[in-house]
Amino acid sequence: MRIKILCLVVLLFVCPLGVFADANLLPDQAGSWQAEGPPKTLHTQELADNRRQLPNLDQLLLEAGLSRIEQRAYRNGPDKVTLRVFTLKDPSSAYEFFTYLLAPGMQPLALGDGAALSQNEARVLVGNFVVQASLSVAAKPDSLADFVKGLKAMADPTPFPPLRGYLPEHWRVFGSEKYALGPQAFRAAMVSLDQGANAEIVNEVGFQTGAEAMLARYQGQKGSGTLLLIEYPTPQLAENHLHHLEQALSSAAKASGATVERKASILSLVFAATSLAHAQAIRDEVNYETEVTWNEPSTTATDPPLVLVLFKIFLFTSLFLIVATVAGLFFGGVRVLVKHWLPGKVFDRPQDIEVLQLGLSGKKIDPTDMY
Repeated sequence: MRIKILCLVVLLFVCPLGVFADANLLPDQAGSWQAEGPPKTLHTQELADNRRQLPNLDQLLLEAGLSRIEQRAYRNGPDKVTLRVFTLKDPSSAYEFFTYLLAPGMQPLALGDGAALSQNEARVLVGNFVVQASLSVAAKPDSLADFVKGLKAMADPTPFPPLRGYLPEHWRVFGSEKYALGPQAFRAAMVSLDQGANAEIVNEVGFQTGAEAMLARYQGQKGSGTLLLIEYPTPQLAENHLHHLEQALSSAAKASGATVERKASILSLVFAATSLAHAQAIRDEVNYETEVTWNEPSTTATDPPLVLVLFKIFLFTSLFLIVATVAGLFFGGVRVLVKHWLPGKVFDRPQDIEVLQLGLSGKKIDPTDMY
């Protein structure tokens, strides 16, 4: 009987967890969009369209901690959209996969935590979700806002990697940004930016020690180049890997003047720079500053006017004198009244008074004679 009750309790706890785990991310209706059918859970083998465009898709999704792919079609009058939601391990892994889906030529889109538009396809980053949307010709990308709002409420609120904010915006080619948390994403990023010959430096980057990498292509009026930023947990690790990366650079990269520079915990490297001056100009735009001091909040001390200081001195001195006088009068008055009403009962009781006698006379001193 006890075993049956225990099993019932376990089922009551486990069943709701299973229901929540299988809960649909994509709703039946969002704004004016109505679902055409139930959602479908996809396997990576079914991503034929992605496989044609993106090499090493399976390895990268495995590295990014993919847990689920959900797809659903919607219709709004003549407009149609098919949404595919990738659920990744955390926002950093989602950002890694999101940048993997970007390509130069895309246009920025004001949706979610980051979005890009290519013809009738949109990629949207929402926390630990990456949304891939296929829109009909007349459908507007802004109409996806209702879907993004619903996903935002279920997304992981963990912050995105700070490294993405260090990339310079000046001269940057939108869609060329690539973020890597592991070797698979790093190799794919290098190949997509035409730096496959230098992809083998991945063995010296040090992802196993917590390194993160960010790449982007830059095109200015006077030249171009591909910037690589690598962030380490400590400056010591950055200095250690700096020497390994210098030795791992290909001969072509060294001949073009590519060098590794360190700034605190960040290593920077510019590939295929048009000139050394342009490579340095790109480096100078990196939005990374170090702080070696802690600024405590403070206030400026100001002396009060002399008249106010003197006034307070006289005021508090007078108050002290008044309190002392009142206390003295009260204590003395009480003592006198008690001695008058109760003589020898409370104060100056004869049995409590001791008098030292020299013994010059035989008369014993009476303490009452002293008062």
